[in-house]
Amino acid sequence: MRWEDFRRSDNVEDRRGSGGFGGGGGRIPGGRGGLGIGGLIIVGLIAWATGINPALLIGGAEILMGGGSGQSQQQQTQPQTTSRSAPQDQLGQFASAVLAQTEDVWTEIFKQQGKTYKDPGMVLFSGSTRSGCGAAQSAMGPFYCPLDQKVYLDLSFFQEMKTRFRASGDFAAAYVIAHEVGHHVENQIGLLSKVQERQRQVSRAEANQLSVRVELMADCLAGVWANHADARFKILEDGDIEEALNAASAIGDDRLQKQSQGYAVPDSFTHGTSAQRVSWFKRGLQSGSLQQCNTFGNGNL
Repeated sequence: MRWEDFRRSDNVEDRRGSGGFGGGGGRIPGGRGGLGIGGLIIVGLIAWATGINPALLIGGAEILMGGGSGQSQQQQTQPQTTSRSAPQDQLGQFASAVLAQTEDVWTEIFKQQGKTYKDPGMVLFSGSTRSGCGAAQSAMGPFYCPLDQKVYLDLSFFQEMKTRFRASGDFAAAYVIAHEVGHHVENQIGLLSKVQERQRQVSRAEANQLSVRVELMADCLAGVWANHADARFKILEDGDIEEALNAASAIGDDRLQKQSQGYAVPDSFTHGTSAQRVSWFKRGLQSGSLQQCNTFGNGNL
């Protein structure tokens, strides 16, 4: 993936080194820049991929569980106050460049529809930090918090993608970032609040199905970003699309459950099957259209 010559986002807070796993240096795992950083966060990878921690979806366990209170959400809107600092290492700059490309792409798409896109923030951390949705830990994996409109990311996650699920490459990492930004797009168009309200009214199985639709839409939106980013910036190199498709396939609910327990339980799926995740990413990539990503208007996922 070509990214080195592109601008870096001004919306990145680098909190690494303030605790947790420590240092923030590193190179893109399996990418064309060399080997990745160390640090094992196996639990975090599985949590992100399977939805074990519902906070990854739209900012709070009470959403998926159908409970919670206004008081808990109000308390969660007190994020850690940290001065913004630009990352200096290669992997941090990569994340900043990808975020900048999503900003440029979604700003233009929203403008074409007569709307204004508000850029999300990105917090790079090591080990743990605070978010507008409460505590953020590496074990949660990458997630988007709609309450402060920021993506939270421990960059050692990308090394674990490579070593545990063999989902390596810079574009596989870019797909993860674009997927989380996809949740921000969903938030911008008012979808997440509607899903949250509906999840509180239905059974666990039905709430899980709503989660699947939200996640597959984010996969599709990641594909839309890739389509426009390549048309505008020529970012794609040979093998990049295969890297993203491999990552999407590796983290399907059915594949992960079969690997961990020998069988799949569809009612417990929260992110979609491998085939669904690949299909919706490809749909966004091929169409380049936000309208083609309406998983809620599609009976068959």
